[in-house]
Amino acid sequence: MKKFLIKNKSILALGIAFFASCFSLFAQGNTAGLVVPEDRIRTADEGLAGQEFRRGVQAYYRCAYNEAIMQFEKALSYLPQDNLILDWLGKAYYKSGLEGSALNYWETASENGYGGLLLKNKMEIVRERRITGFNKDNENRGNLRISESGSFDGNYEGNLVFSGPLSVLPNNDGTFWVTTYNENLIILMNQNGQVIDRKTGPLNGFDRPVDIIRLKDGNILVSESAGDRLSLLNSKGNFIKYIGEKGRGLGQMVGPQYLAQDSNGNIYVSDYGNRRIDVFDVDGNPLFFFGGKQGDFKGLKGPTGIFVNETSVFIADDHKGCIYEFDHSGNYIRVLCEENTFTKPEAIRFWNNQLLVCDINRVLGVNTESGSLFEYGKTGNNPGRLNCAVPDVNSNLVVTDFKANEIYMMSEIQELVGGMFVQIENVNADKFPNVTVEIKVENRHRQPVIGLNENSFYLSENKRNVNSVKLLGAAYNNTACDVTFIIDRSIQSSYFTEQIDSSLREMCSALNNRGTVKIISAGKIPVTEYTGTADGCRDFSSTGLKTSVSSEVSLDLALRLASNDLVNGEKKRSIILLTAGNVTNDSFKNYNLAELTAFMNNNSINLAVVQMTQGALSAEISYLVDNTRGEQYYVFRPEGLKPVIQDLFEIPEGVYQLSYVSALPTNFGENYLPLEVEVYMLNRSGRDESGYFAPLE
Repeated sequence: MKKFLIKNKSILALGIAFFASCFSLFAQGNTAGLVVPEDRIRTADEGLAGQEFRRGVQAYYRCAYNEAIMQFEKALSYLPQDNLILDWLGKAYYKSGLEGSALNYWETASENGYGGLLLKNKMEIVRERRITGFNKDNENRGNLRISESGSFDGNYEGNLVFSGPLSVLPNNDGTFWVTTYNENLIILMNQNGQVIDRKTGPLNGFDRPVDIIRLKDGNILVSESAGDRLSLLNSKGNFIKYIGEKGRGLGQMVGPQYLAQDSNGNIYVSDYGNRRIDVFDVDGNPLFFFGGKQGDFKGLKGPTGIFVNETSVFIADDHKGCIYEFDHSGNYIRVLCEENTFTKPEAIRFWNNQLLVCDINRVLGVNTESGSLFEYGKTGNNPGRLNCAVPDVNSNLVVTDFKANEIYMMSEIQELVGGMFVQIENVNADKFPNVTVEIKVENRHRQPVIGLNENSFYLSENKRNVNSVKLLGAAYNNTACDVTFIIDRSIQSSYFTEQIDSSLREMCSALNNRGTVKIISAGKIPVTEYTGTADGCRDFSSTGLKTSVSSEVSLDLALRLASNDLVNGEKKRSIILLTAGNVTNDSFKNYNLAELTAFMNNNSINLAVVQMTQGALSAEISYLVDNTRGEQYYVFRPEGLKPVIQDLFEIPEGVYQLSYVSALPTNFGENYLPLEVEVYMLNRSGRDESGYFAPLE
């Protein structure tokens, strides 16, 4: 593990030297009129441009993007060819959702020889996103090859780090649990391969742990092959109770291996020794078992990996080298993958709309309809044995190799080549020389990068490393979320006033004052009806709304108003639209869908929709939901609407806040202070450059 980290530090040193020599955004002459050669006096135009530029930077960091655009436009009127102003004007347009205008200004600066490969890469990513949109959970991205982006060795210089990794359970914060069969432990690791916790289980310890899954209530379940039982743990990995015991009767097991849970909470266990599947209810009470001979089906011989979806149970058999399909009652349906398709299939997980299966040295995708295979990746001819491949919160695959005693991080080749998209979101120098900076880290598909630590960030000012860098926090750990409810006041939605009112009250109750609530009524002109705590909505009723029901609903204005209010809010921020699902004429005449989604995405705002009818959402609303990490919910869903709020809290956010001590001279607050940030995770990296002003003295 340490060997791997040291290797990456070598890569880092080369990267710093390369970026420093090639990617300077602050070459002489690109100064917004703030710096002039020593042999002449600054002109009036340069002085005025510098003043407007300073105001623009300050407005930008206040998230007042329209004001920033106005100030940068004024600065540019004095110095039309200044590339630093062009760059910042592009940034302001980008944050305002006007990506086309941003690209135009960046293109002009790039053609002037400014920005180097860093600016070109930024433009390439933004153009690509405008074409592909936001791809949630790898949907519609096709079958892409993966390659190793890093590995964690179980041994380092004779010291044992872990032994016998079998299964992986990723967490929302970028860490992941691993069962270590040879050590009788489950260990918690971070993205850099550091072991940050070890759990031994109950007093007598785990007995050959194999699989680990998270149940719907947040608890963790571990199968113990030699213990012939399951261990129920809380979310922190602390033991709660046993489920099952050794034997061949109902509720008994011999060598349990892999686990799954269905939508009703029932737990499925591949019982290798009994050659069957055992089923327990959500409380761990035995229900039934299946997998014996049924008609032409001769019965399971070596059940290993298992996956359950809404209709079926898929089971791998390592004796037959195939995958079978059953229904939830245990009735045999068919052979999904014929016998001898696999050599030694192990865990089954789900990724990219396919079953994800490990087979000796291959990671395979299996189509659940046709049974066709796609080879995502291969470890070569090394004497290893892959057991489990699981997608983590960063869309990497965490893969265990039991025989080689290694854990691999695998990523799409495109991501490894393209790197990460890093943006300096905010710089606060009010207490200069103490500076606080917020950094947003994403992949090329807008998906946030989670789980970075202090060692992942390298900050410099004017190409010199800064002092006392500290990671203050990460947005995905925040426990507050600002929510703005938009109530559709269209004629169709007015028929569901009672449902809208009760839905809003239910979700506000679930919010439990963990953030600010706003209510906007969307009529011909949107109106902010309420701002305050969730408790203030306990008796909410639409009868008191200022906006009347209308045949024209300017949904674009309502969404823009809601987004503007959220930009300066909590880092977790969401809009919930309560609607019947249709739009009126000219609902998007002021802002088009591309501008709205860009503005929301570029400011980390997602849209959820609670629909009052079961019909399809309008194409416009569906587009907004699909392209802003949003979800659609039916008002009468069996589990109610309180989980909607929990879903919002679990949306990952790749914003990190760091502090450092600056050593740059400020010239009484007149100097523009350049700031560079480089971010590293395994073999992937990204970079951004910006700047700020210290307070005037």
